Parts: sequence; C-alpha cells; structure tokens
Amino acid sequence: MRGKAKTREGVVVSDKMDKTVVVMVERLVQHAKYKKHLRQRKKLKAHDQENRCGVGDRVLIAESRPLSRHKRWTVRAILEKAV
Repeated sequence: MRGKAKTREGVVVSDKMDKTVVVMVERLVQHAKYKKHLRQRKKLKAHDQENRCGVGDRVLIAESRPLSRHKRWTVRAILEKAV
C-alpha cells in the first residue's frame, strides 16, 4: 500500500524544455542554535504533459516515480498564471 505523495508549491523559473518545467520551491527553516528563520530555495524539475506552464506561474507539484535522470515531480495544478 502506498502512502500519500508529497506536494510542494512553487514558481516556474524555466519552461524551455519540452514537457518539463523548473520550479523554485521556497521554505522557511529555523536555525537549530540561533533560532533565526532562514529561507531555503530548491529548484525541482517537474513533468508538464501539455506544456501549459509558463515562467512566473505559481504551481502545485507532486512527487512521482522517476521520469528521467533528474525529473521526480509532476505538475498537479496551476494555481496562478503569470501576468
């Protein structure tokens, strides 16, 4: 039985590849010793089957099986289109 797939929200920073977008995911982490909140960013490659995403779109991505060497996420929904 499978568990629930992880989901992340981020902004598309590149859509130059076919059926693939690069999504910048940001999260706040508190430093263990100094308790300062740090902003951590990670670029994840996500599968976009219909090539609907554009640069600046806010998207919801979900973890999936490995689709290529670096692609482990799929675009679930476009939450907000870029203007």
